[in-house]
Amino acid sequence: MNPSWMPMAASSTSDWRRLNQANWDERTAVHLGPRGYDLSSHRSGRGELDAIVEAEIGDVSGLAILHLQCHLGDDSVALAQRGARRVVGVDFSPPALDAARNLSAECGLNNTRFVLSDVLCTPAALPEDAGAFDLVFTSWGTICWLPDLDAWAEVIGYALRPGGALYFADMHPVARVFDDEGIRAAGFPGWRFPYFEHGPWHFDDAADYMDAEARLANSRTVEFQHTLSSILAALRRAGLRLDWLREHPGLVWKPFAGCVRDAQGLWTWPDRPWLPLSLSLRALKP
Repeated sequence: MNPSWMPMAASSTSDWRRLNQANWDERTAVHLGPRGYDLSSHRSGRGELDAIVEAEIGDVSGLAILHLQCHLGDDSVALAQRGARRVVGVDFSPPALDAARNLSAECGLNNTRFVLSDVLCTPAALPEDAGAFDLVFTSWGTICWLPDLDAWAEVIGYALRPGGALYFADMHPVARVFDDEGIRAAGFPGWRFPYFEHGPWHFDDAADYMDAEARLANSRTVEFQHTLSSILAALRRAGLRLDWLREHPGLVWKPFAGCVRDAQGLWTWPDRPWLPLSLSLRALKP
């Protein structure tokens, strides 16, 4: 087993926010570096979205959008450049929000705002914005950092106006069962994380998903497993109605060593689409 990637069940979640924020604060500089995020399309006036989001997000012209867990704000800026009336990005990392504000200013935008807050505390950070948004957008590597999906879904319900929509895309919960260090057949990831065990799972991994050469000093993180039914149930309890759900054989980052890039730039299985690697959904607030 690789000693830098050691999951272990834990009984307390007390450190999850502190550890995860330190990790993401440090990642910001890595992601702004030469092997980090490619922001050239944003600086050219129309930021690229990944192939899944691009195909599904639809026309955002004139919309007020809340982007939860926005990190560098690259997708926030891309949505603003597509004609959104207003985009508010929320993240818990001060360095990431500094980067987001700088990118927005560099792109000459005046319809973005970036707010420092834990995602679960968004209503307190935006007390004037109850029911103010047409679209809540959250994608790629978000809910695995959160212990409480009911609180997450309540934030979405708080922010959306009646008739507004959530767009969500992330790694498929089934794919999160597997890991390259698990018990496996040659060339495939193996069983590692039980689907029905919520966690928390503690990791110590100095690697970064963007920059293979980077080594993080703040390497300890805490993640949580959420089943597909728990995602849908949390949204339903918050008063949202599922419009559609789609499963995809590709993912925006490389989840396993054997995955290969497809023609859309997504990472997928090398031979056949064995299992979904990601999912996306749209849910409406009546």
